[in-house]
Amino acid sequence: MKHVLFSVLALMILMSCGDKKKSTEKFLPDASGAINNVSVVTENEIWDGRVGDAIRSVLAKPIYGLPQDEPMFTISQIPPAVFSGFVTKNRTVLKIEMNKEVGIKTLEDVYAQPQKVIVISGQNKEDIINTLKKHESEIIETFRNAELAERMRQMSKSPHSFTGIKEKLGLTIQFPSIYEVAKERDDFFWFRKNITTGHSHLMIYELPYNAIKRNDSTVVQLIKIRDSIGKLYFKGRLDNTVDAKGNKISSFMVTEDAYTPFFGETRIDNKLAFETKGVWELTNDFMGGAFINYTIEDMANNRWVGVEGFVFAPSIEKRNYMLELESIIKSIKIE
Repeated sequence: MKHVLFSVLALMILMSCGDKKKSTEKFLPDASGAINNVSVVTENEIWDGRVGDAIRSVLAKPIYGLPQDEPMFTISQIPPAVFSGFVTKNRTVLKIEMNKEVGIKTLEDVYAQPQKVIVISGQNKEDIINTLKKHESEIIETFRNAELAERMRQMSKSPHSFTGIKEKLGLTIQFPSIYEVAKERDDFFWFRKNITTGHSHLMIYELPYNAIKRNDSTVVQLIKIRDSIGKLYFKGRLDNTVDAKGNKISSFMVTEDAYTPFFGETRIDNKLAFETKGVWELTNDFMGGAFINYTIEDMANNRWVGVEGFVFAPSIEKRNYMLELESIIKSIKIE
């Protein structure tokens, strides 16, 4: 009988501890806010002065690789006195704290989830400005990764069901079912979706391993490859038509010469990848837009995997469409 009473008492104590732990857990609402929108929490007089200028020079700098200047992030300034309730739920928050020890902290899920809050503190304005400049890349990367993850989460609600990508190319990639097949070959896929005033495109292909050499001319090789693909698959409206003089017109997608592409190395699916982004155009036509290309080294399969997203969206901002394409590309998994 004593053993039974002891067991019951022990169970009651454990349940009590569990209830207490559960009751002390912090409930966090879902984060919200438009893509690429950062809330900056600081006093009005700070925002209107040199610190505000420094913040804008980091968060609102133009994105490289777009036909027109667009800011990296859209900024909403909020005074600390009114930073409460629903305005605290934005996914990305930058807080400025004056008269405190110099430093920078990155916090997660403070007011909502998922959420990134970067706190920059200093004794004076100069401390804040210096910290912003010193950690510029870190700040941008933290907020961009948060937005890429959010766009991936949104798109995962309606995944595509194209089995041919895995069957023919031996890889998986996540994008929403709204994308339609524009062209399919054994080693090439082109998907397209309609957007406001234009369309967004995704292409996936493979190249033999000896098609690219890692040297000083790698970017030139990559541009030649994407231009050859453009000439083969992406024709303009006037292609194969005849002009007033009876000459046959050829129109296809190429990389715009006047805009030097960005080139760098990164990793996708834990593999080396060349990143190229810039502006494309159609020869003998007036269409053009932004592109982002990743060429991934797949040594296990003795090949390179190319994945590119490009947009035609005249008269509207392209920033968020390009972020979507980047998030799609970075979801790739190679078998």
